[in-house]
Amino acid sequence: MTNSPDERGAELRELFFETSQELLQALNEESLKLEKHPGDEEIVRSIRRTVHTLKGDSAACGLRELSELAHQFEDALSLESAAAHRALAEIAFAAADVFTEMLASYHHGGPMPPTEALRQRITELTATPAEKKNRRKKKSAEPVSQSSKNWTEAEKRAITQAKAAGLGLFDITVKIDPHCAMPIAARQLIHNAVRELGQVLVIRPDAKSPAASKQVEFVFAGMQSKEQIAVKCQIPTIAGEVSVSVIHAASGAKTLATVIDQPVASVVDVAAPADSAGKRAAPSHAEPPEVQTQNSDAGSAQTSTENILRVEAGRIDNVLNLVGELIIGKSMLQQALNEFGKRYPKELLRGKFADAMAFQARVLNDLQRSVMKIRMVPVEQLFRRFPRLVRDVAKQCGREVDLELTGLETDLDKGILDAIAEPLTHLVRNAVSHGIESAEQRLAQGKPARGKIRMHAYHQGNQVVVEISDDGRGIDAQKIRTKAIDLGITTIEEASRLSETEALDFIFRPGFSTAEEVTEVSGRGVGMDVVQSVLQRLKATIHVETHIGQGTTFRLKLPLTLAIIKALMFWVEQRLYAIPLNAVNQIARTRESEVHQVDNYEVLQLRNQVLPLLRLGRPAASDVDRKSSKLFVLVITVGERKYGLIVDALEGEEELVIKALDDQTFSTDLVNGASILGNGKVVLILNLPAVVEHVARTRSQEACLTNSGLLLNHADRTQLGLSVTGGRA
Repeated sequence: MTNSPDERGAELRELFFETSQELLQALNEESLKLEKHPGDEEIVRSIRRTVHTLKGDSAACGLRELSELAHQFEDALSLESAAAHRALAEIAFAAADVFTEMLASYHHGGPMPPTEALRQRITELTATPAEKKNRRKKKSAEPVSQSSKNWTEAEKRAITQAKAAGLGLFDITVKIDPHCAMPIAARQLIHNAVRELGQVLVIRPDAKSPAASKQVEFVFAGMQSKEQIAVKCQIPTIAGEVSVSVIHAASGAKTLATVIDQPVASVVDVAAPADSAGKRAAPSHAEPPEVQTQNSDAGSAQTSTENILRVEAGRIDNVLNLVGELIIGKSMLQQALNEFGKRYPKELLRGKFADAMAFQARVLNDLQRSVMKIRMVPVEQLFRRFPRLVRDVAKQCGREVDLELTGLETDLDKGILDAIAEPLTHLVRNAVSHGIESAEQRLAQGKPARGKIRMHAYHQGNQVVVEISDDGRGIDAQKIRTKAIDLGITTIEEASRLSETEALDFIFRPGFSTAEEVTEVSGRGVGMDVVQSVLQRLKATIHVETHIGQGTTFRLKLPLTLAIIKALMFWVEQRLYAIPLNAVNQIARTRESEVHQVDNYEVLQLRNQVLPLLRLGRPAASDVDRKSSKLFVLVITVGERKYGLIVDALEGEEELVIKALDDQTFSTDLVNGASILGNGKVVLILNLPAVVEHVARTRSQEACLTNSGLLLNHADRTQLGLSVTGGRA
């Protein structure tokens, strides 16, 4: 059933809201280039093309205010004096901001932002408005047929070489249907149709001309007849009257690619988006083989673009969820096969079942990897927004800062990429406002006047590491301790025993800030706690490495995906739990007698290393049992530190599908989620960073500590399904 015009219009708008973000990002990037290279005409032309596309797309969607403002800016950029205007980059930045606000208003139905200030700045680009008006009148008064005779030297050379190649030359004039709603797009569709037959050597009038919406004229080189060309140009609801006249008759073509050395791309209309229509048709049989080869090369790039599909992320999530259910089904079948093998060890069908299971597991693993790759996007999509952010914050703070982006091709789950946008924004803003010194201070310290911030991403195992580093003043751990004491977060005695890493962890506490004054950029004590909370929700960690006077590095370790993990399962007090396998460094066996207590911590000396221990269950009741009982210790890594997790027994490794738990089911942050095993059992997946933070937060509280290490409080033990009787809780 055909969709109604309203539905088609809504779909067109949604597509425009999505693609417009790329246009605005491109506008910001081009404005940054123009700021570094003022007066560069090629950059100005690139900005004009971006604004032209935004104007045309918004007009097609009926967004009149945005289209008119973009049209005004495009007209101003068309002037020769615009490129030399010293404030052009600033105006382009302001235009990008206003366009962004207008799109948000269209999308969410809010009021339109004021545009008078931007319109006034755009008029600054027009040095002589009267001359511009007269030039427009004169240009529109010229007949279109005259424009075809004003060929450039490159066009004349291409026409001469086409004649020498024995190709036919045709003058094609196509009037655009006056009822066509999108004349600029119609112009491009006609251009694409003509280009399928041969070579377009000249196209008139210019896309910015008022006459461009009425008709389009080509000089065409090919071996077709007038009738074939006319039929190709007659596109319903797009083209009106079509006329084709012969300039030069064909006389047997040679190899066009070797004769015409002028690239066709230099004489086609580059202002309109290329290849906006459907796939190119197969070359006509009358077309020379040499021309077909050249067109096939041009079409290969187009095919790669046409093969890209825009799919809503929710649909991919549904597919990924179904893959997860298949993995649970695989575990159930494997469990049933194991029981079948124990009951009938000599059954011949057992081998066939095992082969079928192995085949299914292999296909399922390939399916899982394929779906995961669909969700993977390069971090470049996120990193591209930060040059503009650094530029604005640096200007606001009076700093001179360069931003270096590396590892842009590193892939990350789209959901995680969107979630870390806010934390990275806080870290980058803090690096500019807190980390980088003023130019005078840097010169006095022997540093370059311009500071440097580097964002780097790379894969490490089954994690993605994102680093934000600067060459600024660094973080003073002693100043952090003093501020923490003043805020009552810790005592003088405890602060003196803290390591530098533990002291730096205070910057992630809510309300903590070392800024001496509150500004628009920093000093309110919010931001870094947001970073910590978001990363904990993502099962990610952050580590701070700093050197006074040299700079600071924030290192984020992110999981590749949040849906499926390799996990190690273990038992505590007859309950089954799991932790990510990549967090486990090794598994050790020890006895209770080898566990010692230091400053309310249980520790274990393992291979000349003192390892802090975490205990979820309760130790043996009697001293005799304690000395004789054996323990499993899982050596885990949280952030940059190692801990030992004491468990009762090991269950094994398993690929688990993480199922989120709502707050009504679990009110503790010690659990990330749950999974269902093949035998129907439910396993809880522990949140290791939250468990470690729980130890740090409660180690001085008598109700949560005993002389045998960590004992969770009553609420947490209840949520984890552990015993709450017999002993203190």
